[in-house]
Amino acid sequence: QVQLLESGGGLVQTGGSLRLSCAASGRTFSNIALAWFRQAPGKEREFVAAISQGGGRTYYSDSVTGRFTISRDNAKNWVALQMTNLKSEDTAIYYCAARPGFTSLLGTEYDYWGQGTQVTVST
Repeated sequence: QVQLLESGGGLVQTGGSLRLSCAASGRTFSNIALAWFRQAPGKEREFVAAISQGGGRTYYSDSVTGRFTISRDNAKNWVALQMTNLKSEDTAIYYCAARPGFTSLLGTEYDYWGQGTQVTVST
């Protein structure tokens, strides 16, 4: 079992920045791959970013490449998503997800999810 708790969401203006954090507990943190997904109102959940167990490999959706950065600290059991140059289309609930083993870009392959944190980008 892995418990995930996101924080850091909020309201920000277009072009602004936010940093989301996700604290994990319950399983050896360095053995799990981590990712961020998001779901906007009326839309399906979509992949945002993922990071490998050791943090050496990162993956991003086309829509956030160059603006978002995923990172993790295996000593402190957290994963973060630094978001810059935010756009109105980034408005969504952001979810932290975890799975044992290798990284995946598919939400269906993640076993553990946080409760989500709202990010709202105003124009």
